Amino acid sequence: MNIRQSGFSLVAAIFLLVVLAGLGAVAVRISTSQSAGASQSLLGSQALQAAKSGAAWAAHQAIAGSCGTQTATLTEAGTTGFTVTTNCNQTNHAEGSQTTNVFIIDVVAQRGQYGGADYVSRRLQVKITDAS
Repeated sequence: MNIRQSGFSLVAAIFLLVVLAGLGAVAVRISTSQSAGASQSLLGSQALQAAKSGAAWAAHQAIAGSCGTQTATLTEAGTTGFTVTTNCNQTNHAEGSQTTNVFIIDVVAQRGQYGGADYVSRRLQVKITDAS
């Protein structure tokens, strides 16, 4: 009895190609996802540094006597393209014969358009005083 198996190896080869193509697609998707995650992480770190820079700038302005709302667009190094908005509120507190000023500074650093793939935002609140 002689049974011919013509076409069996073709079916196996097609099946193997489909499986390998599927594995390749999954690998590409995972790689793209990891790359996007790393990019977002970097943008988040840059946004935090931009917010810290804005807080330091606003604290200096507040101690110098200019407490209010200000906006700046950063142009240096890793913070290029970030818009920083600071809002400063001042309260006065009497302590004995001295008056101490307390400044509450809200800072928002953001880049990109809300809902966009490159949008990132960080918010900080800083409290400082001019007490010695």
